[in-house]
Amino acid sequence: MKNEAIVFGGGCFWCTEAIFQLVEGVKNVIPGYTGGHVEDPTYEHVGSGSTGHAEVIKLEFDPDVISLENLLRIFFEAHDPTVEDKQGPDIGNQYRSVIFWTDSSQLSVIKPLMIELRKKLGQKIVTQVEALTHFYPAEEFHRDYFHKNPNKPYCALNIAPKVRKLKKYLEDNGWLKK
Repeated sequence: MKNEAIVFGGGCFWCTEAIFQLVEGVKNVIPGYTGGHVEDPTYEHVGSGSTGHAEVIKLEFDPDVISLENLLRIFFEAHDPTVEDKQGPDIGNQYRSVIFWTDSSQLSVIKPLMIELRKKLGQKIVTQVEALTHFYPAEEFHRDYFHKNPNKPYCALNIAPKVRKLKKYLEDNGWLKK
């Protein structure tokens, strides 16, 4: 079977990239921008909050190794889908919780899982679900950011603890890359 793709926005793309790079069956993780009204946005433009774009990651994955359902479970474990436009210290619509599907058949997995999650949490899920129209890869500087900069304060204080937590979650579920 060929690889599939999905796009997740769950806060800072440095965090989500670092987490999904650990997942068995994920072939490629590309940080980028989507969901807004500006063509070819830059990090600075998106950071201003004026473009409508979210910081996202595009995942290419092998569905024979990791299912979309399990990727969604990881996504929802990696951030708080009940908080609007904020994840950790990052505030603004560019950090919103959002899923951009690439094939309408993905909705048959996304929607029921979100209903299950809402019941489990007993709270409203603010995660937006939209069709992917355009994906703009982030500047090369952002690729593998956490791995290249683990000692920078943002990485050490925000990303490293999240990666440790999720690494355990992945390991417990058999989804951690070997």
